[in-house]
Amino acid sequence: MKKTKFTFIDLFAGIGGFHLAMHNLGGDCVFSSEWDEDCRKTYVENFKNISPNLFKDNNKLFSGDITLVPPKDIPDHDVLCAGFPCQPFSQAGQKRGFEDTRGTLFFNVANIVKEKKPKAVFLENVRGLLKHDDGKTFEVIKNTMEDLGYSFHYKIVKASDFNCPQHRPRLYMICFRKDIDDKNFTYPNPISLTKNMSWVFDGAEVNREIGFTLRVGGKHSAITDRRNWDGYIVNGKERRVTEKEGKRMQGFPDSFVFPVSSSAAMKQLGNSVAVPAIQAVGNEMILILKEEGMI
Repeated sequence: MKKTKFTFIDLFAGIGGFHLAMHNLGGDCVFSSEWDEDCRKTYVENFKNISPNLFKDNNKLFSGDITLVPPKDIPDHDVLCAGFPCQPFSQAGQKRGFEDTRGTLFFNVANIVKEKKPKAVFLENVRGLLKHDDGKTFEVIKNTMEDLGYSFHYKIVKASDFNCPQHRPRLYMICFRKDIDDKNFTYPNPISLTKNMSWVFDGAEVNREIGFTLRVGGKHSAITDRRNWDGYIVNGKERRVTEKEGKRMQGFPDSFVFPVSSSAAMKQLGNSVAVPAIQAVGNEMILILKEEGMI
């Protein structure tokens, strides 16, 4: 993938999966926000050299609580990235769009889009958002983005389709400002899986080629339990996924560090995006912006 220079912001940033993917594509992060203190420690440790400007002036551009930041104070940017939490919308489906999102964190995303008008928006959420509240929640999000003057493309994308050895189906939403011709935008085709669970466990023999979706909770359920997600038979013995394996399953480099406890690191990985999947979809988004002379 050829790098193209562009700017982006990273909302609900977690440990920086979006940041890493966009940086790999040539992006410069000009603002980021994450409220969880442990995640913030991990984020700073891994991005202080990649995006040092975020952490100058007492972390002015690395916000803790996005609800406290006036949208006008956020730097201009080409792309807004957000793996936003999905909360119920109390009036979902009763009105059309923007007003229905009040009281939710998506409202903060929408407010920033309304104020800053980025060229593209990249949203990620759990697959269940598509059918949440009989599809009303998703409809409000779609209507909101269209009301704000954006197109709306969505697809369930599996991490395993982009060389991440876990299933991890997630809802990816790509939106382009209406002055941008996005008729050629398509989600990327799956690629062959070369990094399987054997690779994750350093070449050992593993009972699964594609791993369970990394998640938070249910840790150390019996390996035969349907809730098991971190237990595998490795070279004939039961092994549990640690942060080393978790990084590989999520597409983070081995050099990525966690200045927090192992349990906190596993929680952070379970909540993260799969970097290669984000990067593959992001590349198609950036290609459109480049084709249209927007970056």
